Amino acid sequence: MKNVVVTIIGTQKDEQKEESRIELITLGRCYSKNGVNYILYKDSEISGLEGVTTMLKVYDKQVTLVRTGSVEHKQDFRLGEKSRSTYVTPYGTMQMSIVTNSLKITLDSIIGIKNLDISYELEMNGQWQSANTLSISIREESKRGY
Repeated sequence: MKNVVVTIIGTQKDEQKEESRIELITLGRCYSKNGVNYILYKDSEISGLEGVTTMLKVYDKQVTLVRTGSVEHKQDFRLGEKSRSTYVTPYGTMQMSIVTNSLKITLDSIIGIKNLDISYELEMNGQWQSANTLSISIREESKRGY
């Protein structure tokens, strides 16, 4: 298991074409097991998911996002496919659907995953919400010498 720095940039564009953007830089861990790359990190207050641990399972042609903690959620990103899930929060449960428009996985020989770039359409409880992008970059945590 390697200690890494995870940079997540997410954008959302609503019906009025107004775009919001969030950026999170956090420490995480990554490892590979049975041909699947795993990235684990803790979300923060900035993302609105304080107390949540996110795990990304990166396969050849699919990414599965699993959130645990104050929010429970599992979402699959498969190019051109609609994926349904249940988003459980302390305030209630919502049905989510996404359609993945693009999925690009860039590998690195040292840490496994270098970049994930995903664009998708989001529906909540059957209503279109937004067009989204998710860009995740991974780099090995630098070791400090004294």
